[in-house]
Amino acid sequence: MNQIAAPVISRRQKTAGANHHLWNNNGTWWLHCTIHLPDGTAERVRVNLKTDDPTSARLRRDSVLAGCCF
Repeated sequence: MNQIAAPVISRRQKTAGANHHLWNNNGTWWLHCTIHLPDGTAERVRVNLKTDDPTSARLRRDSVLAGCCF
C-alpha cells in the first residue's frame, strides 16, 4: 500500500527566537514560511496576521501552524 507523505514546514532558521516565521511589514505582522511538498517542490506561504501587536502575532502564527493543512 502506498502512503502519501505530508508536506513539511521548513525548519531552517536564520534567526532564533519567539518571532521565527514572523515578518513585520510596515507595522503589520505576517507569517512567512516555506512548505516542502512530497514531490520535491517547495511553496512559499505568506499569511497576513492582521495585527500590529507582536504578542498577538505570535499567538496567531501558532494557531495557523497548528492547524495547517498545506
